Order: sequence, then C-alpha cells, then structure tokens
Amino acid sequence: MTPKEKAMKIAMKFDKYGQTDNAVKCALICVDVILNDVGAKDWELDTGTNTNYWQEVKQEINKL
Repeated sequence: MTPKEKAMKIAMKFDKYGQTDNAVKCALICVDVILNDVGAKDWELDTGTNTNYWQEVKQEINKL
C-alpha cells in the first residue's frame, strides 16, 4: 500500500461524522505512536525502511 493510500485509510477510520480536521489530527497521533514504537525497537526492525514509509504516510496525512 502506498503512503498516500495508507494515509487515507487511517484518516477515514476517524472520519465517521464528517469531521475531517479531527480525523487528520487523530491519524497524525496514530502515525506518531507508530514512529515512536519503530524507533524504540531498532534491534527488532529494519527501521530505515519502516521509518521512511511512516514519515511519508505522515506527510500525506498533512496534505489531507
């Protein structure tokens, strides 16, 4: 899934009442949690790839 597709999917999960601004804020919080978890587990994951992907997702969410 592309970062743009993932951004839309996450944001739409929060946009049940047509409150796109709140959906974007919630989606950004989710991605920040993911980025913090990925960074905390350097020894477990290839964080270079994962971090780049989630940074791109965050950029796409900010465009919504």
